[in-house]
Amino acid sequence: MRYEIGKLNLEAFLMPISAAEDALARLDERVARSEVGQGFAERADFFEAVSNMWVAGELVHLEDLVLHDAQMDVRAPSHELVIAHRIVRARRRASRNDPGWAVSRTGIMAFAGIAEQEDEAPRKFKRRGEGRDLETDEHDALPPELAEFDEVLAETSWLVEAVPSGSTRTRQPELIVGELVIRDPDWDESERICEWLELVKQVEALPATLAAAVLWDAWDQLEPLQRQHWLGQVLVSDFLRLRGKVRSHLFAYSVGLREMPRERRRARNRTTRLVAFLEAMSAAATAGMKDIDRLTLAKRQLERRAVGKRSTSSLPAAIELILSRPIVSAHMLAKAAGITPRGALNLVNALGVREVTGRGRYRAWGIF
Repeated sequence: MRYEIGKLNLEAFLMPISAAEDALARLDERVARSEVGQGFAERADFFEAVSNMWVAGELVHLEDLVLHDAQMDVRAPSHELVIAHRIVRARRRASRNDPGWAVSRTGIMAFAGIAEQEDEAPRKFKRRGEGRDLETDEHDALPPELAEFDEVLAETSWLVEAVPSGSTRTRQPELIVGELVIRDPDWDESERICEWLELVKQVEALPATLAAAVLWDAWDQLEPLQRQHWLGQVLVSDFLRLRGKVRSHLFAYSVGLREMPRERRRARNRTTRLVAFLEAMSAAATAGMKDIDRLTLAKRQLERRAVGKRSTSSLPAAIELILSRPIVSAHMLAKAAGITPRGALNLVNALGVREVTGRGRYRAWGIF
């Protein structure tokens, strides 16, 4: 399957491109100059992850995601929650690297946990952990019980390691459980990734927003990664950073996609889809500027309550955490400020932050 850019109806894109370019420029300037820009960028990771899952048809509660990120789950994490947290981690990793790293072959392979073999054709790859020598030296021999655990951990370590460490992985034959096909053996991920990366070069002459819309449409059509389709929104956001449209942070593209009707996002006509994707950028930028306004106002109100407090007060640390997370719990505040949970409750009462969960035991507060 190939994705042909072909001839684009530029007349239909003039207004959406103008609106998207203007909205992204305004958002980028606001975040770069705002006193709450860092907190906004950290909050955007959570909103983007939840919206990304929503666009894919999965529901993840924002409070569960924040608590899972803080390793303070109130229940066993679901499969969808784990994926959402992977999106948060992927966005943080992309933000830490140089603009454009995520949309390079190295970045995509790193996100997917894939590394090319050096001694074979460039499109051959294997699953990390395969072929690893599990035999141990006589002096390092473990008891049979521990050796069995060690063998299992060695075989599955590629699942939890974030960065490949020299070993590579290969595409596995399909695994069928009942009528559910887990992996398609004919799904050549490396070839599809190469095709998508070729499109990244082809859209260089297009306006940044239109190029990003085309890349997202191509990712949606090609589906390079059969198990990590969510990565497309992260790549599009990093592409906008590479083109200099949003340099201050990683753009929350899925927040805008969530506002577009499914009939437009999945329309058969490509022009309709691209216009919807451009309008999604404008919607995400508008939502971002409203969030900055809320955070700025909240910061000033919270800082007023901290005026006149002693220099060793934990209120500044609590304010910083509240501004950088959609919601916070007493244990999160206690960990950030280095105080007891009871003391964290006193901080919340002193700041007057709105409670958002309504739970009896696991209470949380936030700015909305």
